[in-house]
Amino acid sequence: AAAREEFVRWRQTDARHESAALTALDYWRATAAGELQGSVALPETARAGRRRALRVLGLGLLVAGGRWVWRLPTEDFALRTERGRLLARELADGSQVHLAANTQATVRYFRDRREVTLAQGEMHFEVRRDPARPFTVSTEWGRVEVLGTGFSVRARAGGMRVAVAHGRVAVFAADRGAAVDASVVLVGGQAVDIDRYGLHAPSATRADSVAAWRDGWLVFEDTPLPDAIAQWNDYLARPIRLRDAGALASLRLSGSFPMRTPDAFMRNLPAMLAVAVERRDDAWVVGPRLARRAAE
Repeated sequence: AAAREEFVRWRQTDARHESAALTALDYWRATAAGELQGSVALPETARAGRRRALRVLGLGLLVAGGRWVWRLPTEDFALRTERGRLLARELADGSQVHLAANTQATVRYFRDRREVTLAQGEMHFEVRRDPARPFTVSTEWGRVEVLGTGFSVRARAGGMRVAVAHGRVAVFAADRGAAVDASVVLVGGQAVDIDRYGLHAPSATRADSVAAWRDGWLVFEDTPLPDAIAQWNDYLARPIRLRDAGALASLRLSGSFPMRTPDAFMRNLPAMLAVAVERRDDAWVVGPRLARRAAE
C-alpha cells in the first residue's frame, strides 16, 4: 500500500512523471509476465499469497520503471561539421543552434533538463526559455547555464570562450584548482575566457560580432595571433602554419575579415603585425619578421 501511494503521489506531482509512468506501464504490458504467472504451478493455499506477491512485485517494478524511464533522454544525437562547413539546426523545443566549421557536439534532451556537450569547435545558441528544463552547454573547461539568451561557446585545446549577444548566461569554470572565482554571470555585450589559469575577468565585446562566421566574417578582438590562425584554419583548404609559435603568441590581432578572401588577409597580415608570410604550394607559413631577416 505504501509503495502504491508513493507511486500515485509521484505521478501526480508533474505531468512529465505521468508520461514516464505510462511509458513504463506500456513496457510492463509488453512483457510475458502474464504467461510466466500461468506457467508456475503452486498449491491452492499458496495462490492468494502468490497473487499478492505478484501485485507488490508488479507495483515495485512500475515505480522503478517509471523512474528509469524518467531518467532516459527523450533526444540523443551528435552534431558534426567538417573543415569549411557550417550547420544550422532547430531543436525539438524551438531552440536554434549553429555550428562553425570543424565542430563536434552531442545534444541530449531529458524531461527535466537540456544538455549540450561541445567537444571542439564553436557553436551559437538561441535558446527557447523553459524554466522547467534548464539548458546547459559543457566543455572540458567549464559549463554554461542559460538564463534565456543568444550566445556562442568556443572550445579549443587551449581553453574556452563564451560571448553573449543578448540575454544572460552563468559561466562556471571546471575545478582545476585555480585560485580564481569559479563562476560569473554575463549579459549581452560581454565575453569571458577560461584556460589553464581558470576563469578570467569578463570583457566587453560587440554584440553584432558574436558568431559573425554565420554571416561570412571572422572577427578578432585583441586575439592572440595563434588563436586567430587556428580559427582561420577551420575554413581553409590550404592551411596556415606557424613558425616559432611561441614568439608569435605575444602578437594580438583585431579586426573583421571576410572569410571568402583568405589570400587578401594573408597578404595584408605583415602590414598589421610584425610577421613574415611565405606562400608555399601546400600552405601559408607565418613566422616572426625578425627571425626571417636573421635567416636571410
